[in-house]
Amino acid sequence: MITVLFALVVGFAVCQLATLATTIFLHRTLSHRALSMKPWLRFLFRCLVWITVGIRPRQWVAVHRKHHAFTDVDGDPHSPRLLGWVTVQFGNVALYRKVANDPEQVRRYARDLPADRWDRVLFDHSWLGLAIGITFLVVVFGPLVGLLAAAFHTVLYLMLNAAVNAITHTFGSRPNGNTATNLQWLALLTLGEGLHNNHHAAPTSAKFSLNRREIDLGWPLIALGQKLGWVTVRHDGAKLKQPAAV
Repeated sequence: MITVLFALVVGFAVCQLATLATTIFLHRTLSHRALSMKPWLRFLFRCLVWITVGIRPRQWVAVHRKHHAFTDVDGDPHSPRLLGWVTVQFGNVALYRKVANDPEQVRRYARDLPADRWDRVLFDHSWLGLAIGITFLVVVFGPLVGLLAAAFHTVLYLMLNAAVNAITHTFGSRPNGNTATNLQWLALLTLGEGLHNNHHAAPTSAKFSLNRREIDLGWPLIALGQKLGWVTVRHDGAKLKQPAAV
């Protein structure tokens, strides 16, 4: 029992590392250019994404940008308003792959992220990255804990990412005039991603919390990076795309 609990703790920690890379690198840096990174830090995040989730950044960016271009209308890759939140929650991987595996859509929505030499040699080989990540867990924690942790991380990461697409377009508060919602409990588990209504209101802002009662755990890390000179934030404050709902 203790071994299983320890494996869950390790899996949760790995999931949080993957979530950190997703929200700060894939989402805020690449998709919306809300911040920029020093080349070494950008490469480090590419490696972290590769060994924890195996995602090709340009594919993730293409799917997300298409979501913003067609939010909750025909063309949205994963709208719970069109498909139902249960379908999006449990079918998010398949919905993601429809766009991610379409080269034309990837070129259209991520034309600024063409494959480079590192992609061709390493990062486009998703299974290799995942194999390295799992092997690391097995070597450090042993086969049982390592494999259990990898399995738990995979399920939790997929469910949390699906929840941002499904639940925060269905349940929660809408302080700003868009169809997304805010859920603070989900934001705590996703390093700020659950403040999705705020993000749709100010998509180019690196900080997702817009008032003192909201917590975006990704922001203090970005602020620290900014203080150290590792990252540059695009806007000093939130730049609202549309006014708050009355």
